[in-house]
Amino acid sequence: MSGVILVARVGCGRVYQGMLILSTLGLSWLGMQVVHEAGHVLLAWAGGETVHRVILHPLAFSRTDSSHDHHPLLVIWGGPALGALLPLVALGLAKLARAGGSYLFRFFAGFCLLANGLYLGVGSFQEIGDAGDLIRYGTPRGVLFAFGLVAAPLGLYLWHGIGPSFGLGNLEGRVSRRAAHGTLAVLGVVVVVELLSSGR
Repeated sequence: MSGVILVARVGCGRVYQGMLILSTLGLSWLGMQVVHEAGHVLLAWAGGETVHRVILHPLAFSRTDSSHDHHPLLVIWGGPALGALLPLVALGLAKLARAGGSYLFRFFAGFCLLANGLYLGVGSFQEIGDAGDLIRYGTPRGVLFAFGLVAAPLGLYLWHGIGPSFGLGNLEGRVSRRAAHGTLAVLGVVVVVELLSSGR
């Protein structure tokens, strides 16, 4: 009987582990796009540009349409630069507050650094997206590659050692149920908000 109970507990633990990992990945992907576009918008406003439209949808790549009349490089750099920096600030605040789920902020910061680093680093060779725009406005390809060379490994460094928080290794799937429910709930809210706002 005790063996059956143990198997049931392990199985239940794996469900919460899967819930936590999948919802964290989904939330990180959508959240990365939000802070990336927020970076474009904030520096567009700071540079006196006009923001025409911001596209955020759970089934599409995000995009910010704005003027590039005054400081185009400022606007374009805003996405990857603030998209990598803002999550680090959030991580720092979470650590200062000694938040119990700070590993989630750490994962998100690492995700954003890795995504933006690869976006510019790899994009510098194919001249796609922001990387292509930056090159067209005169940014040397080497600068974009250097950004990727710093940001992407830093993202991987932040991920180092947080596996046990996601039930990996010796923990055999044991995770915080509160974190699993919380990330899933926040993911649901973000998806609903993006779906509703995209329909306007």
